[in-house]
Amino acid sequence: MRGGEISSSYLKNYNTMKEQPNFFSVIPAGVRYDKDLTPNAKLLYAEITSLLSMSGACYASNKYFSDLYGKNKVTISRWIKELKERGYISVSYTYKEGSNEIANRYIQICLDPLSKNDKGVLTKMLKSSNTSINNKSINNKVNFKKPTIIEVKEYCTERKNNVDAETFCDFYESKDWLIGKNKMKSWKACVRTWEKSSINNNTNDRTTSHRHSKGKDYGDGSF
Repeated sequence: MRGGEISSSYLKNYNTMKEQPNFFSVIPAGVRYDKDLTPNAKLLYAEITSLLSMSGACYASNKYFSDLYGKNKVTISRWIKELKERGYISVSYTYKEGSNEIANRYIQICLDPLSKNDKGVLTKMLKSSNTSINNKSINNKVNFKKPTIIEVKEYCTERKNNVDAETFCDFYESKDWLIGKNKMKSWKACVRTWEKSSINNNTNDRTTSHRHSKGKDYGDGSF
């Protein structure tokens, strides 16, 4: 990784998070009255604060801001540069393995230039964002929706495997879509496991449940 350090907790949660703004944003007095900042850069700062994740970082892309404000990405880059040069934000990147191509960008608010009161407000926003993301994660776990045979068949066709959708659904329907004692998290992960299991056993029979090893979790979404 180059261009700055990103917390491991943020990287762990990155793929599960969306650009979901808070209900309010903050423009500290120091930013608001900075004569060297353009009004639009100040507005962008406010938007960044509304997108802070539990780690204190905003991962929205230039395209996201471009679509939001109706400006091209070059203009967005210029606003970000203004904020960075004035010390109000820091920008870090992760790169695709073995290349210089940027995979993700992370914008973090720099607290040092801010007053004690502004720091307190941003800290409260961060806690609020953390609670919102955690609640969303819990709701996603509870609200598992079992697939239809058609959905499974379409997914199997997309993956070009020989898993029989009806057999798959019948098997897990008989188990109330449980993995051991726990509710299934991802039926697509289960399909991929059936597929992988049959390949490892060097057979074209990808439809039966007897190839599932005892004690294995086939619905944890880790594949």
